[in-house]
Amino acid sequence: MKTINYNDVICIIPARGGSKGLVNKNMLEFNGEPLIVRPIQHAKKSGVIGTILVTTDNKKIAKIAKQNGAEVPFMRPKKLSGDLVTTENTLKHAILAYEKMSNKKFNIAVFLTATDIFRDYNWITKAVNILRNKPNVESVFAGYKTNKNYWEKNKEGNWIRLREWMSIYKSRQVRQFIIREDTGLSCASRAHLWREGRRIGDKVEVIVHDNDLSFIDIHSKQDLELANLVIKNLKYEK
Repeated sequence: MKTINYNDVICIIPARGGSKGLVNKNMLEFNGEPLIVRPIQHAKKSGVIGTILVTTDNKKIAKIAKQNGAEVPFMRPKKLSGDLVTTENTLKHAILAYEKMSNKKFNIAVFLTATDIFRDYNWITKAVNILRNKPNVESVFAGYKTNKNYWEKNKEGNWIRLREWMSIYKSRQVRQFIIREDTGLSCASRAHLWREGRRIGDKVEVIVHDNDLSFIDIHSKQDLELANLVIKNLKYEK
């Protein structure tokens, strides 16, 4: 059997030190380990990542990341560590800086977060391999399937359904559905998109999932308490 080389695949995990909602959240304990450890473990288990890189402005996070097998070759600049800095700018800086210092050129880039924790690491494997096998696809990400109705305000300030079909109430089993983008759980894109400051391209495939635990995203004390209760009592393995 031919061995596939994944050296041209990089996984970048943003994990800054500052957080107003939950202080030092990326270092807080989940299932007996700092949150930053989980995406590193998932990237390893996926079997399709050549380089795991954590971009952070915090020396303690950097130390934990290195101890668990990730590379932290530089500290993130202060201008990219504020609350309003976009993920796209963070990823662009990280990939360009690392490619320059390592003299490498990546073809596929994977994005994971430390706060989106209930992922199946097989989503990472599937996303990378879809990009490998389908050259016309630009990005592959996890997406939560929901049959619920969504509303928004129009220009006149009136509430309207997001889609016309949402006005027809049917059984969930036969009803149309929409997808919630879950890039923090798993997102793989052509690396050139990140260099351009884009996280996701226009030609995508979605790994559709119905994992109800995926709504837990750690941004408050209550989020973390809930996540630890789930992992303890439901024995969630992935």
